[in-house]
Amino acid sequence: MNIKPLADRVLVLPAPAEEKIGGIIIPDTAKEKPLRGIIKAAGKGTKDEEMILKEGDEVLYGKYAGTELELEGEKYLIMRQSDVLAVIEK
Repeated sequence: MNIKPLADRVLVLPAPAEEKIGGIIIPDTAKEKPLRGIIKAAGKGTKDEEMILKEGDEVLYGKYAGTELELEGEKYLIMRQSDVLAVIEK
């Protein structure tokens, strides 16, 4: 199944939550939501706002940004381009 976000929205695959910190295993209920991820698909933008994000960009986003959805067993977030705080450049 392919999803193509509309307008200024992007589809983000969140980075996995940390399983272990310094030898302490964190249970699922105590894991923090990751605040970074990879853009898997991007819309074309709007007439007022050009889409500057592209597929493959690693991004940081706000704690409560986006709407969660599940596709083929994988959890994604769909959010507006303005919810993305930064692009991580390597």
